[in-house]
Amino acid sequence: MYLYGQSTALHITEKHTTIIYDIIIKRRRKENAMKPPFTITSTILNYLIEISKVLGNLEIETKKNLHLRKENRIKSIHSSLAIENNSLSIEQITAIIDGKRVLGDPKEIKEVKNAYEAYEKILNLDPYSEKDFLLAHKLLTTEIVGQSGKYRNSDVGIFDEQGNMVHLGARPQFIGDLMGELFEWGRRDDTPALVKSCVFHYEIEMIHPFEDGNGRMGRLWQNVILANWNPLFSWIPIETIIYENQQQYYKALAQADRNNNSTVFIEFMLGVILETLLVYKEPDDKTKELSKVEQDVFEKIREYLKNEKYITVAIVCELIEKSKPTVRRYIAKFVEYELLESHGENRDRRYSIRK
Repeated sequence: MYLYGQSTALHITEKHTTIIYDIIIKRRRKENAMKPPFTITSTILNYLIEISKVLGNLEIETKKNLHLRKENRIKSIHSSLAIENNSLSIEQITAIIDGKRVLGDPKEIKEVKNAYEAYEKILNLDPYSEKDFLLAHKLLTTEIVGQSGKYRNSDVGIFDEQGNMVHLGARPQFIGDLMGELFEWGRRDDTPALVKSCVFHYEIEMIHPFEDGNGRMGRLWQNVILANWNPLFSWIPIETIIYENQQQYYKALAQADRNNNSTVFIEFMLGVILETLLVYKEPDDKTKELSKVEQDVFEKIREYLKNEKYITVAIVCELIEKSKPTVRRYIAKFVEYELLESHGENRDRRYSIRK
């Protein structure tokens, strides 16, 4: 999708076929070797250096943030689907993934369930296997699109709000070769995975190989390539920053289209990756991950501990006028989120603010 565009089936003449073939294939074929057109610029090199620095620090911290993995996965799914106009909130998506009943459009609910299943398999997918690529599309779109897990067999154009065609997908008879050569390049070329993931993302959008789900697949497959290179990326919600910069995302795709070269899109996406990593690296105010009720409870505990070294379950019960089982659930979560530290065992157990 570009510039609010919607994929639409259309009839293409033989004249169009020749034009598309020239643009997508002939201009890029050199001595029978398909290499997607892009240039490694100084901007790209600088991003690679900065991203590598941040990753080095994050790998040390990642084990401390295991409880955020599910939240980050949900953020990825919410953002990627929201870009495609899925209206479900993060709270609704969380409930669906937890197996709870949610009122909403059945198609949107199914999109969430499919996306969760696909993202859960990120580390099990071969990033340079076309078979796995089609499997991922099937997971992502089953019971949603007719040609799930298969390349489309009809033409598709993408139109803006005024009805102007802003992108024309490859003719269906060329898709197999184009995608096959893309994956062959991915397997054989030694371009850094960070760059390669951006190239794949763009090429998937440019070729538009599926009837539906191309945007979601482009973003998912970039994650697959990155996670295969560094498993940390299986939990980093890159899609969230894309969603927050949606117009710039479309603009970068459109500019790359006009340039017949993905360089500008690579630069944009590497910037997104760096920004996401920096957000993830910043010390969290972990109380933001709590519900409003939990925040209120923790604030009362924190106020009490300004004047006292420790607090007990019994004291918390008095502070918030709740039963011991309820208080224990709150405290267990605060300990899990590393907000409180536990001391002692059983009846002698006390808690303090974690430093």
